[in-house]
Amino acid sequence: MSAYSLIRTFLGFFQIYFFFVIVVFIVVPGGASAAVNPGGEIHYDIDVHIDPITRAIEGQSKITVTNPRELNIVLGSQFEVTQALIDGHPLGKGRQRANQPHAWQIPYDLRPQYHIEIHWRGELLPLDASLDHEQTLGRPLPVSGEAGTYLPNGSNWYPRIVGGLAHYEVKLALPSGQRGLVAGRLLAESDSDQGYQAHFEFPFPAEGITLMAGPYEIATDTYIGMRGEPIQLRTYFHPQLSNLSNDYIEAVKRYLKLYEPWIGSYPFTEFSVVSSPTPTGFGMPTLTYLGINVLQLPFIRDTSLGHEVLHNWWGNGVYPDYQSGNWSEGLTTFMADYAYKERESDEAAREMRLGWLRDFAALEPGQDAPLASFTSRTHGASKIVGYNKAAMFFFMLRDQLGTAVFDRSIQGLWKTRRFKVTSWQRMQQTFQIISGQNLEPFFTQWLDRAGAPAIAIAAVKNSKADAGYALDITLKQSSPTYQLSVPVAIETEADTEMHRLDLQQNQQTFTLTLQNKPLSVTLDPDLRLFRQLATGEAPPILREVMVNPTTKTILLSDERELRHIAETLASSLQRRSANIVSSSAELSAAPTLVIGLQDEIDAWLAAKNLSPRPEIVSEKGSAQAWTMTHAKDASLAIISAQDAASLEALIRPLPHYGRQSYIMFDGRQALDRGTWPMQVQRVEVD
Repeated sequence: MSAYSLIRTFLGFFQIYFFFVIVVFIVVPGGASAAVNPGGEIHYDIDVHIDPITRAIEGQSKITVTNPRELNIVLGSQFEVTQALIDGHPLGKGRQRANQPHAWQIPYDLRPQYHIEIHWRGELLPLDASLDHEQTLGRPLPVSGEAGTYLPNGSNWYPRIVGGLAHYEVKLALPSGQRGLVAGRLLAESDSDQGYQAHFEFPFPAEGITLMAGPYEIATDTYIGMRGEPIQLRTYFHPQLSNLSNDYIEAVKRYLKLYEPWIGSYPFTEFSVVSSPTPTGFGMPTLTYLGINVLQLPFIRDTSLGHEVLHNWWGNGVYPDYQSGNWSEGLTTFMADYAYKERESDEAAREMRLGWLRDFAALEPGQDAPLASFTSRTHGASKIVGYNKAAMFFFMLRDQLGTAVFDRSIQGLWKTRRFKVTSWQRMQQTFQIISGQNLEPFFTQWLDRAGAPAIAIAAVKNSKADAGYALDITLKQSSPTYQLSVPVAIETEADTEMHRLDLQQNQQTFTLTLQNKPLSVTLDPDLRLFRQLATGEAPPILREVMVNPTTKTILLSDERELRHIAETLASSLQRRSANIVSSSAELSAAPTLVIGLQDEIDAWLAAKNLSPRPEIVSEKGSAQAWTMTHAKDASLAIISAQDAASLEALIRPLPHYGRQSYIMFDGRQALDRGTWPMQVQRVEVD
């Protein structure tokens, strides 16, 4: 799933990158409400006129429903209905009082088709460019202004049938100087002194319609897909971004060239990159909608843009069945974000897997949920499950099947499930048919259970054998047991050997015959299993105090303004009101966040007989944050600033560095950061 400012130093690149990686993710129009159609086919034919200066909107929608069942139609409360008809007869206003949403319930009868026509008008809400991505996502409101218009499907800006997949055509009219679009194929476009008009169609079953507009300059190019079909590529950029259009179009071409042979032909006739005046990061069929400042970051074309292009296959080309879980975020993370790390190096890929496991280790037991219950990201814990754990699921599935079989299964999924609602179970069936393996135990244990197995080396015994050495390795795992292929590395006098041990019980002993004398045994050194890291394996990170609901907060300053800033920072980090306790309170087993000025922090650490500030953060920058553990094995996060202004400068950037063990700031600019070293489970052989 940014620090939306221009980059001034090399480290600044990374500061904004890690922020952006957290927040950019697909928003499938319709979200978790999408379901099987309440009828054979739904088609919208919409004409809409928007004036961003006055924020006025006026539209008419003709809805055709073939083989209908019971229908529920909704329209937002801020709109006025001027006409509503069904098969030429009055349908009513859909509400009793103003400021109520319009809602029409049409019962099931035997007629083969409905023709519904609704005209509406109203005033859109003013655009607020100060909102961050999560605020925009959490409040799907129809907004407009001269800098941009954003009408998300979830805002009910047009009369829509709840839970219905629909084809549509949209004719859009805007004043001169403005241009707009919806997801789909551009059929016609004109621009004159009288205004701008565009006609789009989406001939596939879609989960909703989101509309965007702004003072865009449009650049176009064509890419020839793997089947010889032209794919129209566009950028809809604010004027200050026009010089970036060619770079973005070329980057999209690279991703199409990557994913078409890997998965199958691109499902649409176009792809557009659209700039937003707010710090958004949304993906929709045929387009992605990204904040102006985000698009100016030079690395976005090589990272998050590919994630959004890939969502045209997974999420917008094959639809998740939200009632049984959303697999699309995990598969997209695996085939985009993680795949780019694999292309970079084995070490970079391992570091990403370690980040996933560290994030999971930061959760309080019971705070996560089964992967099958994930529908969309609502907070940090849900991202750890729905994105990270799901991506690791596909990584482990590839390990089990082998890359060639996994890729054939991916291609089979695409070939058979295009534009169909697809559950985890359907996916399992596809992978089973193509691989010839029974994957029921694998899917069941990773999808239906919360948590993860804790695995440890219980004992190692070596003895001389006729053919060399006999090494007994006893592994144990937590309950309930998983069926696991556990990688172990055996260091011998000659080299290091990798072995896979099939662990299916709480405790099992495996005997390996080795030619050379064994020196040590290391459990899962490359982190190829999704598991609960043991104490010491997972170095403490800032996210532990951020996502854990039991976190206690200590504010060391008594000065009123400084204390208010510290409390605001604590709430920003935890996205909830901080549980503030006295600085003299005894440290408990719960994670603890401590905030104060530098002298206050140093004095508090000394009074609690804790380790002083690490040398790596000492006297660096205007503020520092670092993690540590105390005698009860609970994590501490320390935030130290030289003055009130330095502390206040952390409120926006610091929450986006949850994977770090330490970080130093100069104002809002990150100077340096890192994680404490991981200690793998390694046992010496006598």
